[in-house]
Amino acid sequence: MASGIQWLDASFAALFGLLFGSFMNVVVYRLPKMMERQWAAECATFSGNEPPVTEPFNLVVPRSRCPHCGHGIRWFENIPFISYLFLKGKCSSCNKPIGLRYPLVELTTAALFFFCIWTWGVTATGVIWCVFSGILLTLALIDWDTTLLPDDLTLPLLWLGLIAAYFEWSGVTLQSSLWGAIIGYLSLWSVYWAFKLLTGKEGMGYGDFKLLAALGAWFGWQTLLPIILIASIVGSVVGIAMKINASLREGGYVPFGPFLAGGGFAALFLGASSLQSAVGL
Repeated sequence: MASGIQWLDASFAALFGLLFGSFMNVVVYRLPKMMERQWAAECATFSGNEPPVTEPFNLVVPRSRCPHCGHGIRWFENIPFISYLFLKGKCSSCNKPIGLRYPLVELTTAALFFFCIWTWGVTATGVIWCVFSGILLTLALIDWDTTLLPDDLTLPLLWLGLIAAYFEWSGVTLQSSLWGAIIGYLSLWSVYWAFKLLTGKEGMGYGDFKLLAALGAWFGWQTLLPIILIASIVGSVVGIAMKINASLREGGYVPFGPFLAGGGFAALFLGASSLQSAVGL
């Protein structure tokens, strides 16, 4: 039976998850744009031109604004979830609707943090799985929006998985974690090149290799097959549904990263051993 301390710890974790989820919304929106600006500057430099002069744009500045009217979001309009309810889901200046995804991301992150601390307590293991959950959800959202999986997130996630295994925080041996990273990367890398040699087309991006490598580092090489199976089946179903509804983006691409992330969350919630048993491993 759960103790009062367990409820208190998990509730505080959920509160912090709301704050972290609010920051994640900023990262999901701004990081791809920061990458695009960096690419534009690099292209200009390589072509011998001056990089374009732009206003500072990073995760801190400029201050968040309404995308419709440019109204600067005041601090009391930026309280995770509470402000959305207080404003009734609308901008206080132009009365245009605020995207429902903002509070949903905050609530989802809060639920993930609650689960991690409820399961592992306020320990290094509980905290590191909170970090894992937040980064993985951020990557899934960015990839769904832009088909990008930034190295700024995938590589730290990979290294954190190896570090967690080294300190015995993740429940995975360092050997299994290391082989998980290696096999995770090389498996999709091999599929990518086989598909490209056969069709002359690119079936996925390098970010997918790195994300699966990171998941292998966190859950061990034995869990890679269940994760791939879940991602492939769910991704195929969603892709077919989107094609039937004519909702595929230009080029007919369905990003694979969100479905890999879904497999990672399945391993987190069910446990790596349970997921392996489910596919007969």
